[in-house]
Amino acid sequence: MQAAASRKRKTTAVIALGIAALFAAVDFAEARRAGSSGFGSRGARTFSAPAPTNTAPGTASPVQRTMTPQPAQGQQATPGAGARQQQAAQPSRGLFGGMGGALLGGLLMGGLLGMLFGGGMGGFAGFLGLILQVALIGFLIMLAMRFFGRRQQPAAAATGGAAPNFGGTGPDTSRTPFSFGGAGGTGTDAGTGAAAPFQAPVMETPLELEEADFDRFEQMLAEVQEAYGREDYAALRRLATPEAMSFLAEELGELASAGKRNAVSDVKLLQGDLSEAWSEGSDDYATVAMRFSALDAVLDRNSGRVLSGSLEEPQESTELWTFRRQKGGEWTLAAIQGTE
Repeated sequence: MQAAASRKRKTTAVIALGIAALFAAVDFAEARRAGSSGFGSRGARTFSAPAPTNTAPGTASPVQRTMTPQPAQGQQATPGAGARQQQAAQPSRGLFGGMGGALLGGLLMGGLLGMLFGGGMGGFAGFLGLILQVALIGFLIMLAMRFFGRRQQPAAAATGGAAPNFGGTGPDTSRTPFSFGGAGGTGTDAGTGAAAPFQAPVMETPLELEEADFDRFEQMLAEVQEAYGREDYAALRRLATPEAMSFLAEELGELASAGKRNAVSDVKLLQGDLSEAWSEGSDDYATVAMRFSALDAVLDRNSGRVLSGSLEEPQESTELWTFRRQKGGEWTLAAIQGTE
């Protein structure tokens, strides 16, 4: 009898530990996905998708690492887009996430220990009773979350209204490959949607770019990449905004802490075109899609062994870079987004 009770306790313990490991794996996977998103700021268009181009006809990765405040619901470029991006940045984990998950984990661990060191079948029956209590507490937590969620909905609805159109024009088919082409496709006019309470709307005006601007973007593509590969913080501070620099430095620091470094060289622009260009007050913005090749590899910091990538075969990438300048100033890198 005691042997059978012992086997049941061990089986239940293995199941409980397996469930805990499953929750941990889900959290880890979500964390890794969040780290691959875009970073930086595109001004008032940070949370709206750049216009598609011939170079990047698909969807750009959303900017999730940014210091730009999330706009109110009534200021989103596309209805529901802001809500989806906010959910991506702060995923809702349902009943088993947040406070509910912590409470459930603590109760399961307490019941598990009590069963392992408790008294035979009596301890197992007590654990089943504990499961019922946990289910009841979880149900109450779910009701409370729904109650508070419904209380927040009227406040969000109060900011509704016509949303400003932050999008840009479609792809310019007149552009030729391997060149930025002309300065067409400068985005849309300023939006006229309702602003959030106590927040003035951002006024935008179209921006016409010159050939020299596109030449500078091509130069900066190589300069930023190679400075990143050299871990040249002084050059990155000169080429990027303080916000973009902070994220680049964070990535370099994480690589160094892991005993790695990213070697980048021989950067060549293969194709590029303009997605959007606009002005906000004293700042000019330009988002360009660029397909480029580079010798790009992650190396062991001590031995120089190639861990991923290649130092011999160029690799191609397509990204959207946003540049910013103050009136009369130089262009600086403000944001980078991958393509999905």
